Amino acid sequence: MHYIETLQKQVDSMIDGFVATLPNLVISLLVIMLTWMVARFSVHIANRITRRTALRADLRQLIETLVRLAIWIFGLLIAATVVMPGLTPASLIAGLGVGAVAIGFAFQDILENFLAGVLIMLRDKMQIGDLVEANGIIGKVEKITLRETHIRQQSNELTILPNAMMFKNPVKIVTDTPVRRNELVIKIANDCDLPQAERTIRKALDGVDGINHDMPTGVYAQQFGSSSIDFLVQWWTNTADNDFPAVKSRVIFAIKKALEDADIALSSSDVTRIAFEEQARPLQLPEGNPA
Repeated sequence: MHYIETLQKQVDSMIDGFVATLPNLVISLLVIMLTWMVARFSVHIANRITRRTALRADLRQLIETLVRLAIWIFGLLIAATVVMPGLTPASLIAGLGVGAVAIGFAFQDILENFLAGVLIMLRDKMQIGDLVEANGIIGKVEKITLRETHIRQQSNELTILPNAMMFKNPVKIVTDTPVRRNELVIKIANDCDLPQAERTIRKALDGVDGINHDMPTGVYAQQFGSSSIDFLVQWWTNTADNDFPAVKSRVIFAIKKALEDADIALSSSDVTRIAFEEQARPLQLPEGNPA
């Protein structure tokens, strides 16, 4: 048995084959370098062209990525054909058909996020700079890539969400329109003059700076409480010119002052009322014990 001799022949044949393919490998590396240069130049040209259009920033980024991806796929196919001259388009498609299943299982999450990123960039609702609420996270969209979305929270933390999560779950776009409605509930003591309370609240809203008076304000009696009548107060604010929480603060100040001037009492909470009654109730001593 000439195991060593057989092994040596195999090694020699492998070395000879590698040396024979060295020119093809060098040409393949040159093709890859040329592909990198062409991809970089093409992305630069695509960037200059898209910047002159009215396309959104995320769509411009999508176009640049697709251009880069198409050039790299074409270049790698040429490099593979140089290294393996027997490679034909038919055999390549057959190999991709078998390999696509394995790649799909191995990189399922990556491909899912990639496709979700493409679909997110194509739809025109969520844009960079929008204030959104997704998966309990509220913040401004800072960046959208093909794999993830960067959201800067209002407390300045950066949260990175996978695109699949952004695509499959509901996303609230807070700044989709600059005019937004805000509301609060006011508890009026049930022994007060309710029509007068409604008129007082409406008059207070008319004098608040930041409310969009072109749209109707609402003051509605909602329900009976144990010691109060609940009024729902609604108004509209143009957030492009006003701070949304600041306008609500001014509304609360104005309504509180107007009700006090009109001698209309606000009801305390039920818990406070019950605790007060418990403190005011006289002590009940057991029968037969002296007071």
